[in-house]
Amino acid sequence: MRTIAISLIIHAPDPVTGAQISTHERFEQVVRAAEHAESIGLDGFGVGERHERPFISSAPTVVLAHLAARTSRIRLFTAVTTLSLLDPVRAYEDYATLDHLSQGRLELIIGKGNGSAQRELFAVTPEDQWDRNAESYEVFRSIWHQDKVSAATRFRPPLNDAEVWPRPYQQPIRIWHGSATSRESVDLAARYGDPLFSANVTNPIEPYAELIEHYRERWVHYGHDPAQLTVGAGSAGLSVRPRSQDARALFEPAFAGYLATQRRLGVDPVFADLDDYVARSSALIGSPQEVLDKIGRYHDRFGHSVQHVSAQAIGISESDHRDSLELYAREVQPVLRAQFPEPPTWGAGPLVDDAVAGSADAADLSLTG
Repeated sequence: MRTIAISLIIHAPDPVTGAQISTHERFEQVVRAAEHAESIGLDGFGVGERHERPFISSAPTVVLAHLAARTSRIRLFTAVTTLSLLDPVRAYEDYATLDHLSQGRLELIIGKGNGSAQRELFAVTPEDQWDRNAESYEVFRSIWHQDKVSAATRFRPPLNDAEVWPRPYQQPIRIWHGSATSRESVDLAARYGDPLFSANVTNPIEPYAELIEHYRERWVHYGHDPAQLTVGAGSAGLSVRPRSQDARALFEPAFAGYLATQRRLGVDPVFADLDDYVARSSALIGSPQEVLDKIGRYHDRFGHSVQHVSAQAIGISESDHRDSLELYAREVQPVLRAQFPEPPTWGAGPLVDDAVAGSADAADLSLTG
């Protein structure tokens, strides 16, 4: 099992202290987090894409290009690329460029995206968002694989033997489909034989396990090799200490701030208190052994081979969160790698075949999980 750290780049007042840092410092925190993740041996680092408050992750390609220059080994993820909002041709140009600048360390997690404000910003409706997501993905995927593309598109001008440059560094690229609550993203992933990344953050395990089971059923329905099926899973928070009571004590103010925010917004919290949160959420809070036990329980239901951890914490100091990540990397990650399967096709290098990359034959290649 591999581990990736993800930041959605939330820019909001600290729920415990009420303090808010500058936008510049918030981006600097993300850079430090990526460098730290690589230094302690995590396998990937991802940034989100959101186009509404309180996020400042509206330009993930820019952020990831900078991180590519500041790191050398760690794989770079999007979490998620909101293709329902984007022109797939322009998105391809950005990501193919980033693929070269990162020397093939790019991995995409695509998704419809959440939030009514960003839908309104891009004139996307609840009724057409899934169709837009599917069309954008299909066009994006075709451009990545083919030198010339024709597509009778609904949501952008049609393409007729269009050439789009630069050609990518990786051929093929691994594209994950982010899944939170809907079957549409699950079915799209299964149809194309792509890996699935379950958000696994807001609710207890049951709805996510049901969607992953549906993914497995659709994977077989579309005739794919079960051995190539790949699942990743998120987590709702991280606090790891040698003693479980210290891990809980560290997380307690952050959870209290979360509850206060939910109540201020008029939202009924899914988890009533910290005990319930530790027991029933996907948060990784406790000693290294407790964290391993929880990941193992989730693996029993999900069969996942990539685990997400929070790159940064809200309501926990940067230094305290770094300590949790370092203990995770020392005592949890080696056991995960030894005891649980690796994702199919995962390797240290890019997914590239120099004999075919950029040639017309590339159109015959299929994505691998």
